Amino acid sequence: MIRPKHLKKGDLIGLIGASSPTPQDRIEYSIKAMEDLGLEVVLGESCRGYHGFLSGSDELRAKDINDMFEDKSIKGIFAIRGGYGASRLLDMLDYDMIKKNPKVFAGYSDVTALHSVFNERCKLITFHTPMASTEFYKGTDDYTMNYFKKNIFSDEPLGILKNPEGQEIKTLVEGKAKGKLVGGNLSLIVSSMGTPYELDTKGKILFLEDVDEYPYKIDRMLLQLKQCGKFEDAAGIILGAWTDCKANEGDNSLTLMEVFEELILPENKPTIYNLACGHCMPTMSLPLGAMVKINTKNNEILVL
Repeated sequence: MIRPKHLKKGDLIGLIGASSPTPQDRIEYSIKAMEDLGLEVVLGESCRGYHGFLSGSDELRAKDINDMFEDKSIKGIFAIRGGYGASRLLDMLDYDMIKKNPKVFAGYSDVTALHSVFNERCKLITFHTPMASTEFYKGTDDYTMNYFKKNIFSDEPLGILKNPEGQEIKTLVEGKAKGKLVGGNLSLIVSSMGTPYELDTKGKILFLEDVDEYPYKIDRMLLQLKQCGKFEDAAGIILGAWTDCKANEGDNSLTLMEVFEELILPENKPTIYNLACGHCMPTMSLPLGAMVKINTKNNEILVL
């Protein structure tokens, strides 16, 4: 795997809209948030684009990504927000060129589709991080910012991951495992099944999180991964935040823990849950594609 050169103050970064349109009143605040980190910003045309539920046409959004990877002056590329639409770009990206121009690539949620292909096809470590017009535009907490900076502005391994104070990392299935960290948003990973971009979990540590999904939908998606052999292939599993993934009051429903116990526990893969990463605040940032060890004896996740 290729770990891109870390950013430093004064570096030029590109903001791209790979998914849903960005609220226009957040754009200047998003730029300022990046400038407050000491970075200079070039704004992709896609950040101001509109095409229905997309931030511009597929061609425009793919061109922004390709152009920014090819531009030697740009040292990092940040998705300005998530939503929907990144998967539509996968046939339009120049993976050979991107592999030859490794640089920091960051975002999460819908951006999972891009993380997966860059990890697999370009052998590029990418960064599961908050985004400019989703979190950073309005300011963020020290925990979230510190983990972001550790990933983006340093080449040092993260070491042992620690949740915010008062949030306990827990074990679902005991054991030890080691492998490359892959995954991200559950719904995006499931949508890749059966496509040329299907997530490969063989011998890897699979990280999953999601937001605003009913427990039965989480069950359905996990069942699909299970039936596709993705849990069986994985060395271990990390479950992050499941924000607002709950049934309506009065509905008959399994709890999320019951879903995990019925679908994941029988796979007997070392599994840690309640990691503060995903659609939550505070949230940590993670290097996808990096080597990770998990040891449930201490509920420990170690980024090598």
